[in-house]
Amino acid sequence: MSAVFVWIDQFKGKALNASWEALAVGRTVANAWGVPLTAVVFGQGIENVVTLSFHYGADKVVKCEDATLADYRLEPYAALLGKVVGDAKAVIGGGSTRGRELIAAVSADLNGALLSDVTELSADGGKLNATRPVFAGKVLSTVAPSGDGSVFITTRSRAFAPLTPDASRAGEVESVAPVLSEGQISTKIEGFEETKGTVNLSDAAIIISGGRGVGSPEGFAPVRELADVLGGAVGASRAAVDAGWIPYPHQVGQTGKVVSPNLYVAAGLSGSIQHQAGMRTSKVIVAINKDPDAPIFKLAQYGIVGDLFKELPAIAAVFREKLGK
Repeated sequence: MSAVFVWIDQFKGKALNASWEALAVGRTVANAWGVPLTAVVFGQGIENVVTLSFHYGADKVVKCEDATLADYRLEPYAALLGKVVGDAKAVIGGGSTRGRELIAAVSADLNGALLSDVTELSADGGKLNATRPVFAGKVLSTVAPSGDGSVFITTRSRAFAPLTPDASRAGEVESVAPVLSEGQISTKIEGFEETKGTVNLSDAAIIISGGRGVGSPEGFAPVRELADVLGGAVGASRAAVDAGWIPYPHQVGQTGKVVSPNLYVAAGLSGSIQHQAGMRTSKVIVAINKDPDAPIFKLAQYGIVGDLFKELPAIAAVFREKLGK
């Protein structure tokens, strides 16, 4: 049985946390099957990413450092990853935009099974069992790929915890050449434009979200206050975004961001199926709503039937005292 491969998504020499989460999943599968775990790193200026791949659990790293791979483009990355993994038993990528695109493309090129947006994964007797949300998160489906071909997997961000890095770990580094030359690549990257001040909900460990119940742009003040005290991010429902009370990057749900924080507080938010599709895999969900029949209470572990404008400041005050802020 060949190694388990994990593609490490990096940008400008810094790996995404989703890749370390995927590497932890790969470590679990490799241990269960008794095979090596190989990280795959493409780009330029990637030596630190290679070193960290060992720290986060890899036994071996396959790298390609070339100008054609300096920035992510599907054509050269897919061609090279397909060649590197060959007939690997399992290939895993983190749940980033690039990871989902690349793993899906290579699975199609190699005619392998694809398991996307996986939230739980186990290996039993050489077989995989994966759990993933379907039908906008209304159902959790457990699937087991059949046949002996390669299985390609993308994990949902924050659904898995990275391993604790071990700086003493090292291993073999294999360098490979790119498959496509610059002249064979049809897409070109002219540059990047940085968006300042954009919230990063996907990586947030704590999210405080407001819905229609906040009533206005100013109504997000207690939501932001609690987020500031807890060191979290501010989320929102589609209704609040559509009303123009908060920008779209804050939107959580089927048409917004899909998140899996350790703590999700839904304030003045009814919890439609579309919103639940984006946050139902949160570790702990707290609902605050005046309506005791709001759907969000059926999903939440903790609920407060009350006015968010009273409850959120009170909670913030308690945590400010506890945290010494």
